[in-house]
Amino acid sequence: MKRIHYSLLEGRVGYYATLAILGAIAGAGVLAAWYMEHHGHIVTGMTNQIVWGMPHVFAVFLIVAASGVLNVASIGTVFNKTPYKPLGRLSAIMAMAVLAGGLTALVLDLGRPDRLIVAMTKYNFKSIFAWNIYLYNGFFAVVLLYLYTQMSSKFQVRRYYKAAGTLAFVWRLILTTGTGSIFGWLVARQGYDLAIYAPMFIALSFSFGLAFFLIMLISLYRLTERPLGNGLINRAGRLLGVFVAAAFYFVAVQHLTNFYAAEHQGVEHFLLFGGNVYSFLFWAGFVLVGTIIPFVMVFSKSAKTSMKPVFIASLLVVLGGLSLIYVIIIGGQAYPLVLFPGKEVSSSFFEGMINPYTPSFPEIVLGASGFAIAALITVLATKVLPLMPKSLADADVDPHLVIKDADVVEMKKAA
Repeated sequence: MKRIHYSLLEGRVGYYATLAILGAIAGAGVLAAWYMEHHGHIVTGMTNQIVWGMPHVFAVFLIVAASGVLNVASIGTVFNKTPYKPLGRLSAIMAMAVLAGGLTALVLDLGRPDRLIVAMTKYNFKSIFAWNIYLYNGFFAVVLLYLYTQMSSKFQVRRYYKAAGTLAFVWRLILTTGTGSIFGWLVARQGYDLAIYAPMFIALSFSFGLAFFLIMLISLYRLTERPLGNGLINRAGRLLGVFVAAAFYFVAVQHLTNFYAAEHQGVEHFLLFGGNVYSFLFWAGFVLVGTIIPFVMVFSKSAKTSMKPVFIASLLVVLGGLSLIYVIIIGGQAYPLVLFPGKEVSSSFFEGMINPYTPSFPEIVLGASGFAIAALITVLATKVLPLMPKSLADADVDPHLVIKDADVVEMKKAA
């Protein structure tokens, strides 16, 4: 690999236009949070039965994706894959930005954001939510340390680069395990209460995070007109295909396990074959749009010579991921609680009924602002910190492609 030179992002017209658009979306999210706070949850689609709404869908997706975004840096540091090493700085800062965007949407949806102070000062360690407070704060601390070891010019600091990267990799696995355990340990809901949620969320983080990272990487380099090699993007695209397949495998095992257990068969029929929005989002959103089509696109012949298939596939993975998280969070709450197994329960308090939910516009805006905040932090960071290599051309980052090209040149000269 040639020596990689990092530089600040150029302040062109497109840069400031992007900042304005992202800032407007983030500002709209704050206004939506204020509107819901002022008028109460009556203006949302949430009820006493559906207490986690659309903002939670976006927030959980971003929290899971943040872990996967950091995986790009881990591939270069922990697994010593040379082409990914120049992406380490951008991966680290973007991971923190995505987690910040997800937590912002989550906190502003609590109804009483000030109550977060109580959660941060009084801990109930019987609750997985209390554990996650430590995991989130620890993630920021560990990734900042990892970024510092990457960017420092002192040898005494850089010598700990691999150790810091390994710690960050282990922490991200623990973080995603904690997020998956929120659902895996929630025994009251028939759609949850399954240990496989922890490893399933780890698999999902690989695909969600890499897809989000590729979208941002391609967009940033196209907007700034910096060299970006098709070979690097194709390599990452094939890796995305592997992650998508792994995520689908764990989701399939989760549903097959639920079908095997009699206590979960009702919710499985409701979610997968109920002819409702959840079954549509699962089969059309996650399976078709988020799995099959992207998998075919990243391994197609056109992906070897163009970034467009990988970019579109990444967008589809994000859409499919949001569909799956919607099915898990909203669908899991929509199915009625089983208070007395084997008995039919009905009352004026909605027991035994399918709980309806229609997301309101403010909820969607607040959730979408999480993406805008993540992108906004990333774009601002690239302006003040040297995070982006001046060139990610294949000849600069992939030595295998360099050797191959040199061989071709020598063969032409010999001929």
